[in-house]
Amino acid sequence: MSDSPTPRISRRTFAAAFTIVPRRVLGGRGYVAPSDKLTLAAIGMGRQGMVVTMDLISRPEIQVVAVCDCNQASKDYAEYSPNALLNAARKLLGPGHENWGEDLASPGVVQLTHSFKTSLGAGGREPARRLVEAYYAAREKAGSYHGCAAYRDFRELLDKEKDLEAVYVATPDHWHAPISLAAMRKGKHVLCQKPMAHSIGEARRMAQLARETKVATALPVNNPTSEATRLIAEWLADGAIGPVREVHNWSSRPYWPQGVERPAQEMPVPPGLDWDLWLGPAPWRPFHKAYLPFVWRGWYDFGCGSFGDMGCYSFAGLFKILELAPPAAVEACSSESHEETFPLASIVHLDFPARGSRPALRISWYDGGLRPPRPAGLSEQDQRRFRPGQEGVMYVGEKGILLGGFNGDSPRVYPESKNYQAPPRQPGAGFRDRAIDQWIAACRGGPAAPTNFELQAPVTEAFLLGCLAQRLPGERLEWDATAMRVTNSERANRYVDPPYRREYAV
Repeated sequence: MSDSPTPRISRRTFAAAFTIVPRRVLGGRGYVAPSDKLTLAAIGMGRQGMVVTMDLISRPEIQVVAVCDCNQASKDYAEYSPNALLNAARKLLGPGHENWGEDLASPGVVQLTHSFKTSLGAGGREPARRLVEAYYAAREKAGSYHGCAAYRDFRELLDKEKDLEAVYVATPDHWHAPISLAAMRKGKHVLCQKPMAHSIGEARRMAQLARETKVATALPVNNPTSEATRLIAEWLADGAIGPVREVHNWSSRPYWPQGVERPAQEMPVPPGLDWDLWLGPAPWRPFHKAYLPFVWRGWYDFGCGSFGDMGCYSFAGLFKILELAPPAAVEACSSESHEETFPLASIVHLDFPARGSRPALRISWYDGGLRPPRPAGLSEQDQRRFRPGQEGVMYVGEKGILLGGFNGDSPRVYPESKNYQAPPRQPGAGFRDRAIDQWIAACRGGPAAPTNFELQAPVTEAFLLGCLAQRLPGERLEWDATAMRVTNSERANRYVDPPYRREYAV
């Protein structure tokens, strides 16, 4: 298969040859005329890329015109249940596609760690292209569609797709910033997977360029506008537990290997994978299956560990509720330290100075099965939040505590009060990704999305400082946000804005 796409007539050039007919004439409610659709390319077609791309192509406001991945195709992407990706694709395609993609069926399961076994599914640019074209073909009278290009290199995509308006970036973490920056420089709107960046310097540049180019940017993170975030903010503002001095946030991650050394041996690069391009800005190393797919999260060069994977969700809510800026200091304690991978388990403390009437605050992050001490007097439901494999958040105030799920869901105040009761969850309530809705509206001239790069850069900076502390356990790192540097550790400053490999500098 050639990596270059089949030439296509420009969407706008084609449309210009005809009289535009009002959409109300062409279709019913919810119809969006082709000339009004947001043309989008999806870059990074692993599990998360495939899942969100399915969401995007199902939206009438979006037309996916290209996909991109340095991997042509393979069936070794982690999924959370047997054939989850294939079943989701068939459901999306609809009746008549119950046997679609039989060659993409899962080859089986793999034991990633001693406690986590996962099914494997298909990903890469070719399975993604097939899915996009099958979806649009199912909705064409002719029953065929060949309008989705497949690219190996995002740089070629950005150069050739002249009508492209937006990109969705779902690569490993170390590619998020370079691709987003390149897209913004070409005037493209950007929806970027979390975490926003792999380093603090990248997050700062992304925010600055988004401000300069005025393109619409967002992360697909719903916490800033969730009902739980609104409710907790109201309760705390009303003095439900008094001034908050501590927050404890714990995650069941990692599911992937961490606390390991670099493999001594080298493996052959699989057919269809451009290994040098996959490494991109990261230092070169020989190929090994210890790095991809999915398991890259635990490696300092490629991922951001548990904190980067999950803190981007919970901290987006915490920053909104408590009106935070980056912390003044961070420190971590952890299990055995390794040169290239995050620890198996850690506790990270982030210290924030007093802000106006708010007292100084310490946020403590726990992963790898660690949790804070369980307070007495909790309901049976809330006691379960402290059991192995569970996640949660706890605000500690001068008059009590507020406890909820990892993202603040189902919050409860102790001592209990009839004034602070969360409404019961509605059974069967559907879910729609508000963050993506808000980003699409921003692309069309609406208000900036609540998870845009400028607003999320300080959130990203905070948990990336936590990731930095995990690399240097036992050291208290003092942070000067204005100067963007650690004031008491030159070793730590090496990781604040590390350089890219020269051939991938942006």
